Amino acid sequence: MKKMGVYRDYKSYQTGEVITVDVVVIGSGCGGATMAYELSKKGIKVALLEQGGNYHTGTFDNNELNMAGKVSAERNFHTTNDGGINLVYGNNLGGASVHYWADSYRTPEDRLLLWNRKYGIEHHLPEDLDPYWKGLETDLHVTPASEESFNPMNRLFRNASQRLGWEGHNVPQARKNCQKSGHCMQGCLFGAKQSQLITHIPSAVRLGTDVYTDLRAERLDIVGNQVKGVEAVVIDRRTLRPTQTKLRFQSKAVCVSAGGFGSSKFLLKNGLKKRLPALGKFLAINPSPMVHALYEEPIIQWRNIPAAYGVEGFRLAKFQNGSYKEGGYMLMPNQLQPGTLAALLPSFGKDHFRYMKQLEYLGGTIGWIDDVEGELGSIDVDFFGKSKVNYPFGKITKQIFSDLTYKQMKLNFEAGAKEVFLAGMKLRTYTKLPKKEEIDALAWRPAEFPMAAPHPAGGCRMGKSSETSVVNSKHQVHGFQNLFVADSSVFPTGVSVDPSFTIMAFSKKASEYIADVI
Repeated sequence: MKKMGVYRDYKSYQTGEVITVDVVVIGSGCGGATMAYELSKKGIKVALLEQGGNYHTGTFDNNELNMAGKVSAERNFHTTNDGGINLVYGNNLGGASVHYWADSYRTPEDRLLLWNRKYGIEHHLPEDLDPYWKGLETDLHVTPASEESFNPMNRLFRNASQRLGWEGHNVPQARKNCQKSGHCMQGCLFGAKQSQLITHIPSAVRLGTDVYTDLRAERLDIVGNQVKGVEAVVIDRRTLRPTQTKLRFQSKAVCVSAGGFGSSKFLLKNGLKKRLPALGKFLAINPSPMVHALYEEPIIQWRNIPAAYGVEGFRLAKFQNGSYKEGGYMLMPNQLQPGTLAALLPSFGKDHFRYMKQLEYLGGTIGWIDDVEGELGSIDVDFFGKSKVNYPFGKITKQIFSDLTYKQMKLNFEAGAKEVFLAGMKLRTYTKLPKKEEIDALAWRPAEFPMAAPHPAGGCRMGKSSETSVVNSKHQVHGFQNLFVADSSVFPTGVSVDPSFTIMAFSKKASEYIADVI
């Protein structure tokens, strides 16, 4: 019978510890947790490293400010270099899956075929990933959102989109015994949302994986084309600052699964840019313009699940004679807690107070942009080791913003909104649908319209050449025998849907190649 693994945190570490395992996995989100589980099933001894804390569901309090300090990196204050887009990612055991919306889409076949035909990715075609979907859906209890999961905004959204003839479906959700509290983005204290914290991580521990939280991987021990292990520094959970205590891990392989922002940062800090010129490039961040709306009936948008219904008919951008026509995004109801909603409402003083007095009547929508291939961003690391994310708004990206915003306004008015207004510092309010040209004329300057970046991808792009990519189709970093990357950073482009399921499926595939090296 296998010996169960252990959970360790900042209070248990001793300086100078040397720990020997088969594989070190850096990061505990959808990529790292799935990797640890798959490797442990094969009898491989894994050390799962997470720089954030281990906050089990009993520590959750449904307070959006408290939980931002526990499960959100930089307390949700990290932005792109120009301040225009809020970067949303996890800093806790379970990673971003603890505060995600639980949307669980299989990777669209058209995206896998694109990656194969345009970028030369092998072993990740639909037939390669098909064996994983059913198991993931069973393990994470994924089913389409039921009618009882529809809050008022979800119902208004669905009915209006159907009247407009826009293709949509009930969103597949990773939930079990959902209590409809509406605190999904603060972590689920009921353990109903099937995050990695309560699914793959405990399953991996039962099979022997050891979990090390409050421990930040700092340096790879590189000898030639091999990695011999990792040096890590203990993080004081109370201050989130590194301590003087360091640990060293010796291993047969290292898998970097620090997320769409973290994996590039880690490899850049280890000086791999000279070997891999594509490192940190081709970054997709899934920017998400939103529209607020004031309704006659109470909405209370922060109750029940965030998105029970989504419009998928505009997922792929359409072009005519080489020019952008429409689409290139997913469209969903929005769900914001009161504090976050207050920060995203436009204007100040009396205008802002007018909306706050009617908070329960405020609804709205949000869209996830399918990043334009030729207009992707990049991530760099400065002298102090801080990451800098650059994401310029290209011509087509701005056109997508305009089309998405206009369609959101149209949908909210169709749903019965008496007033529609855009997020941002300047008050732009409408009592009827404006002409499309008025929205097209917006400049879309950085920071003018608040957006989040919830689904990063790229930075460690998968491909055939070390000149144009970072890892090969076996998830191996080019030029290394036993260094791997398994998370959204290997995607050549964005996924065009919530990437959590794609990350997990890719990690399952990557585990086979790591096992071969072991």
